[in-house]
Amino acid sequence: MTSNISNRRRLYGHDLNEITRESSRVVKLIQQLRIIIPILVGTAIYAFGLHYFVLPNQLMEGGATGIAVLLNYAAGFPLSISTLVLNVPLFFLGWKALGSGQMLYTLVGIVALSGFLALMELLIDLKWIIPFQGSHDYMLVALYAGVTLGIGLGIVFRFGGTTGGVDIVARIVSRSKGMSMGQIILALDAFIIGLSLFYIPIEKFLYTLVTVFIASKLIDFIQDGAYAAKAFSIISDQGQTIARKITQELDRGVTIIPAMGAFSGQQKEVVYCVVQRQEIRRLKTIIRNIDPRAFIVINDVQDVLGEGFKEV
Repeated sequence: MTSNISNRRRLYGHDLNEITRESSRVVKLIQQLRIIIPILVGTAIYAFGLHYFVLPNQLMEGGATGIAVLLNYAAGFPLSISTLVLNVPLFFLGWKALGSGQMLYTLVGIVALSGFLALMELLIDLKWIIPFQGSHDYMLVALYAGVTLGIGLGIVFRFGGTTGGVDIVARIVSRSKGMSMGQIILALDAFIIGLSLFYIPIEKFLYTLVTVFIASKLIDFIQDGAYAAKAFSIISDQGQTIARKITQELDRGVTIIPAMGAFSGQQKEVVYCVVQRQEIRRLKTIIRNIDPRAFIVINDVQDVLGEGFKEV
């Protein structure tokens, strides 16, 4: 009897462990899909912008994609094949230098981009999609090209992916030489876009600069957060009272930091909290009602993770 009970316990324990392992695998898969699916959406939008706005109007793009665009203008190579061929050696270089952990979602971005570019080429060949061509005023083309490219890349970058190319080179050089990734990418993109002057008119080159500017602004906007909160640093002798009132009336977390005035030598308190934009006026009113002489510093916050804002 005792043996049967212990056998059942072992079986139940084994089953419970299997269920726990299986549930953890499912949770991990869901977490990965929550990253991979937006990367797929972003690369699809980016591929659409390239084929619908950039190529038919002889605009340019930076990075490895820009080199693929140049090859298309110069020799008619399909964008999907050129992009993949250029990114494969860069990917393996990055895998060796940076490790598999940083390159997983880059691989997803590279494969997805080439796949969606090939799909767009097929749809255009079948006449299911007719690329947009500007007639005289290319400003509309430049604007919409910048919007689609910026939204696509912004989504990809926000979820930790890249489309390969100069991003990989920039990471490697930044790690080995200590240079800023932004400076490296800017220099490489400027060089690649500058080469387009051999293949496109100066007018199209100038419109390309408009596209790149708009795309960069949208990438920053999407990557850093679609809204801006405000961070308050409040220096006051009534820090405890202010903190308690903020907690009661705004239901916001508050941090109190001990401080001392450099000139007066008096002990003070810095009350730090982050609020949404619609709460700014209420917080100012709370502070002024308690301590009209409080010193307030307000900073822009691009993104906030945590209780009361977005989940981590």
